[in-house]
Amino acid sequence: QVQLVESGGGLVQAGGSLRLSCQTSGYVFNMNAVGWYRQAPGKQRELVATITSSGTATYADSVKGRFTISRDNAKKTGYLQMNSLKPEDTGVYYCWTFIRQEFWGQGTQVTVSS
Repeated sequence: QVQLVESGGGLVQAGGSLRLSCQTSGYVFNMNAVGWYRQAPGKQRELVATITSSGTATYADSVKGRFTISRDNAKKTGYLQMNSLKPEDTGVYYCWTFIRQEFWGQGTQVTVSS
């Protein structure tokens, strides 16, 4: 079955960096897009970034120039490099893919202190 497992979250000061990883299994990774969403307390889940199977990336305006999404097809893993973190980046970050339906990871907590 499709599985997405996130790692790399944690507590960081404003201006710091984190790198999230999404280890996948159960499907043909290199044929599908992968993305990252986040959910802050009391807010709806929102799109952060996606990358297609061919490597085309899209970003939310709020993270452009600070976050970079990438993928390693050999490792079946997606990444989100987050630089210049701000307190408003705090939330649970979820890995996502779509294969006839949406699949989600369990999420990893990112907390940015001011």
